Amino acid sequence: MGDKRKPSNAVWILGIIFLFLIFIPPFAPRFFTYILGLIFVTSLVAMSLNLVVGFGGMFQFHHGVFYGVSAYATALVLTKTSLATWIGFMAGPIVATLTGLIIGWFCVRLTRLYFGMLQISLGSLLWAIVFRWYSFTGGDDGIHGIRMPSLLMSLNNSYYFILAIFILSLLLMYKILKSPFGNTLQAIRDNPQRCEAVGINVRRYQLLGILIATFFAGVAGVLFVILERSVFADLLFWVLSLEILIMCLLGGWFTFFGPILGTAIIISLRTFVGKYTEYWTLILGIILILVIFFLPEGVMGYVQEVLKPKMKEVKQEEKGIDASSGIGF
Repeated sequence: MGDKRKPSNAVWILGIIFLFLIFIPPFAPRFFTYILGLIFVTSLVAMSLNLVVGFGGMFQFHHGVFYGVSAYATALVLTKTSLATWIGFMAGPIVATLTGLIIGWFCVRLTRLYFGMLQISLGSLLWAIVFRWYSFTGGDDGIHGIRMPSLLMSLNNSYYFILAIFILSLLLMYKILKSPFGNTLQAIRDNPQRCEAVGINVRRYQLLGILIATFFAGVAGVLFVILERSVFADLLFWVLSLEILIMCLLGGWFTFFGPILGTAIIISLRTFVGKYTEYWTLILGIILILVIFFLPEGVMGYVQEVLKPKMKEVKQEEKGIDASSGIGF
């Protein structure tokens, strides 16, 4: 007999969310569609950061610089040259990954706080170049009116394209984390000295982790250009990197979907609460204090801890059913 077990509740929930996201644009206001698109783009940056911070244990304090570099690379190709649009879309992740290779090559030679401090310094140098080079990057005015192919001219089409790339990126990141490479990266996070003792090249794995994370941050940079049709120097500023770190912390460092939840909470607070008071950051600060004291693993981490006993009970029941029906493995 074949395995007749029903799909888990998590599969049903993800399926319902996916259908909800597909049917939103035709019925929801344009602003709501735009906010969802922005959540997808920023969530991808936060999840790419979580690859090296939550699962890799590296102090990637200025991850936003790779996001900004990719957005500027795409914008410059599309505005300064007559090359095909797809070349501009490819340029973003490539330039972000090369930038990650250069910065990461220096940073992996340091540990913990020194790693993060050097990355902040090098990232701030890139921000200063973009901010001051008016003739090339537009300085603090940024770059506006970026051309897009006719297929992506409407907001709804851009939304569906962003959603498709976002889901594809999530699947790829999940496969990477579940691969031997992902397991090794988490082992290095937990005990780098022991990993070195058994012959693992820690620096090489950390650098590869940074390259993967910066590539996905680069993909997010391209999606930002598609959504906004403009770029600005603040994308490379350290404040954005700090905000992305907070998204990971709020959602849950060691969870896969935590950064998405953290991103949704912060963007919703900034958008909807900010309409009524300019002190929305005070509300965010109070929430963060409560999370640090009562939910140190983040919101998603707490949800997983609550659901873990129930999941064990379901698995035990399924095993009992399989054994009684002769389907057991």
